[in-house]
Amino acid sequence: MRNLKLILTTLSSLSFRKILKLLGLILPHPLFSLLGLYATLRSFALAQKHFPKSHSNNGVGNAFRHALWTCLIMMYCCKISSPKKAQNYCKRMTDLHEELFPNKPLEKKMDLHNNQVGMDYFMELLPGIHRQFFETSFFVEEFLNKTKSARLLKNLDDDFDGNLVYLTP
Repeated sequence: MRNLKLILTTLSSLSFRKILKLLGLILPHPLFSLLGLYATLRSFALAQKHFPKSHSNNGVGNAFRHALWTCLIMMYCCKISSPKKAQNYCKRMTDLHEELFPNKPLEKKMDLHNNQVGMDYFMELLPGIHRQFFETSFFVEEFLNKTKSARLLKNLDDDFDGNLVYLTP
């Protein structure tokens, strides 16, 4: 309930132009949008459970949350559509999030990188598991492990392919 209140408060801060951009994502894909919202709430709750102090700042908990978020969006959307459509929607949704709620360049790079790590991991698992049988636990354990080897992002040129990245210890 607290996370839903946070989302509603955040949405109320958007300008009219940003609301139109958000509607441009939601209206053509209402089911994906509901599933994306559910994935957002689940990823917040799980990040809060595992990383109560770092999921809302730029620490490893935030990296975990972003990677998990994209996997959950793709998992839920794949249950009603193709993996490619789910991936396209996930990318649009998560990129739009960065546009609607802009960060400093290094924070944006971190978020986009961790989002991509999550999408890549989902696509890596896809050939071995029928998309209807994916479960949240598949991703939580993997990303908890990945936080142990997460890398500190120091500048925009850093490239830590496949690793989660964070800005503050």
